[in-house]
Amino acid sequence: MSRTTVATIHLGALRHNLARIKAMAAPAQVMAVVKADAYGHGLERVARALDGAADAFAVAAQGDGLRLRAAGHRQRIVVLSGPDRASDIAEMQRLQLDAAIHHESQLAWLDGASSSRGPLRVWLKVDTGMHRLGFPPERAAEIHARLASMPGIDPEVGLLTHFSESEEFEGEETRAQIRRFNEAVKNLAGPRALSNSAGVLGWPDARGDWVRTGGLLYGLSVVPGKSGADFGFRPAMTLTTRLIAVNRIRRGERVGYNGTWTCPEDMPVGVAAVGYGDGYPRSAASGTPVLVGDRRVPLVGRVSMDLITLDLREAPQAKVGDRVTLWGAELPVEHIAAQAGTISYDLTCGMTRRVLFVEDDG
Repeated sequence: MSRTTVATIHLGALRHNLARIKAMAAPAQVMAVVKADAYGHGLERVARALDGAADAFAVAAQGDGLRLRAAGHRQRIVVLSGPDRASDIAEMQRLQLDAAIHHESQLAWLDGASSSRGPLRVWLKVDTGMHRLGFPPERAAEIHARLASMPGIDPEVGLLTHFSESEEFEGEETRAQIRRFNEAVKNLAGPRALSNSAGVLGWPDARGDWVRTGGLLYGLSVVPGKSGADFGFRPAMTLTTRLIAVNRIRRGERVGYNGTWTCPEDMPVGVAAVGYGDGYPRSAASGTPVLVGDRRVPLVGRVSMDLITLDLREAPQAKVGDRVTLWGAELPVEHIAAQAGTISYDLTCGMTRRVLFVEDDG
């Protein structure tokens, strides 16, 4: 059998997670965020699993909206960065995509939009403190009126913002952002959308009419020290490979590139067929946990392009061909991300083309 690193995508977990989000966020509707190839899980795969259950899909780029329409999905699709050029407007109208409007340049393009293909639905993005995309709160009423009066625009203008620190449940910044948003839009008509995944978990006052959830949909958490499972969500990806060698290395010998780890005694060292060429983080430090069978063992030495090395003293019966789990239900990806100095989203989004993706509908 050829050497493979396998990412198993659990479709049942996706459906479970969406149902839990809908229960937590009710009565708000849910935009299932499927940008970045559905956080590395596969855009069309995830959309197919959630078809009929998600109230809308949210993507980062118009091209993803095209892919979803080509796959037959008829839900609302919100392009979170809106049009990138004037010519995008007609295509968004043709595809019946919603566009987030966040910059003066987009307003100029929309002024010339034709209504012949049907009105474009838009969301006015208000910058309440993220300082990335959006109009300042004091301009919300002006921009809202301008959008609602444009002939090529649906007069129902949505209103949205984005939290910068919503995973800090006791923090003041999200509270301040909610206050700024509510003040800016209090006299404006249109559906409200404030919360991302952490907002759904920690900020019940920010439910609004819609929530936009990405990480939770895939069973991922960015709350420090917590995994998605800690909040009742199931991981949608399990990443596995196999042991391809078990070597006996003597005390004092160094392992891997630049010999960053030294054997403290005569010991078995396993070699697993995965590396940063597959998307496993090169920054994962010695001590990062890995499962060999059902035994937890530490990674030792540097992650290389194709291989990692493992301390097998806690798995003395390990042999070539044994299953190695890099993350999944029994080994939360958040734990690996913490060892690598990043977040779980980074790891699942980082899978490369040589990883074999398979589906599990259970």
